[in-house]
Amino acid sequence: MNQQSNHESEETQPSLSARLLELAQLFLKLGLIGFGGPQAHIAMINDEAVVRRGWFTQEQFLEGVAICEMLPGPASTQMGIYTGYVRAGQLGALVAGICFILPAFLIVLSLSWAYFRFQGIPQIEDLFLGVTPVVIAIIFGFCWKLAKRGIRDVKGVAIALAVLLVTWLFQVNILLQFVLAGIVGLILYSPSNRTSTWLVPLLPMMQVLPKTLATVTTDTLALSSFWGLERIQEYYLTLTFFFLKVGSFIFGGGLVIIPLLESEVVTQFHWLTRSEFLDGVAIGEFTPGPVVITAAFVGYKVAGAMGALTSAIAIFIPSFLFIMGAAPLLVRIRQNPWIRSFLKGVTPAVLGAIASAAIPLAQTAIIQDTLGRSILAAMISILALVALIRFKRPTWQLVPAGAVIGLIAGTF
Repeated sequence: MNQQSNHESEETQPSLSARLLELAQLFLKLGLIGFGGPQAHIAMINDEAVVRRGWFTQEQFLEGVAICEMLPGPASTQMGIYTGYVRAGQLGALVAGICFILPAFLIVLSLSWAYFRFQGIPQIEDLFLGVTPVVIAIIFGFCWKLAKRGIRDVKGVAIALAVLLVTWLFQVNILLQFVLAGIVGLILYSPSNRTSTWLVPLLPMMQVLPKTLATVTTDTLALSSFWGLERIQEYYLTLTFFFLKVGSFIFGGGLVIIPLLESEVVTQFHWLTRSEFLDGVAIGEFTPGPVVITAAFVGYKVAGAMGALTSAIAIFIPSFLFIMGAAPLLVRIRQNPWIRSFLKGVTPAVLGAIASAAIPLAQTAIIQDTLGRSILAAMISILALVALIRFKRPTWQLVPAGAVIGLIAGTF
């Protein structure tokens, strides 16, 4: 049966409850088998929603993908939310998104408990000896793909290098750099030379923005203390505001979470050591679903299971709001030249930020307590990078392979 004949007319469309049940079943399944990263997730949704069920035409689906790629947040999760929105309205968006995220959350919650419960056991250390170098390879592989896809000229290279150096040397707020890079994009890529004139009034605001972005969470803690809340309640508020902020600025893919988290979770708040943070990213890569579910690992370390739930909800709320509240508008403004110019500035900034965060993480993953383990970690990382770039192997195959190598090496 061809695609057009699969589309249901309004008269034959199932009831709302039937459509919601169908969405729940589909996205629970995709959430359980969704290994391989965002592109694999989107391909699975395309196969189910376009080819098998005929909910979209191929053109409508690609339009939805373009909208989700334009927005901050994990594109594959947003595409699931968008599919639910098209199929069954706002309730459909909620059902599809929650069901897609839920399996990954439960898996990460279980693995977080096991990780912190058995941390320090030699076998666990051996396992992550093989896994964390693979994660480093995945990060650098993502940088390579993002550079090929998103940097077309010398101006993009300059933005990426500037963000890399500023982040690495001066620890300037990542979110501020994304905003500034977007403004630079408006100047460099604008459809007319009048952009700089109307940008002048924004400059005073840019002087205030760094302090605003850097102190949101600190102010939240101070307010909590003023009202006499318990420490655990302070943590919940901190986690909520922090991950709402992070979820609103994940431009370019789920791995953008790495520089956004590493600069504050490790350096500012000291919630995790750099080694624990890298292991948390590995757990996020190992599980199906979006890698930003790493937020649940961070939340678990800070405030247990409720901290994990709080963090997961907060980081995904912006994605739901963007799709459910702004999807009709975004269809109209996606081709706006000003929006495109802004994103042309942000994309290379994302690359620079990820590369900057990857440098200390690579040192943590590869520099081990003995020379032999360091050499092994370096070899695993190089082989995984070659497998990713040259042989196009999916990440869900490489992470378990690294774990097996680490466990075997640990026995010797």
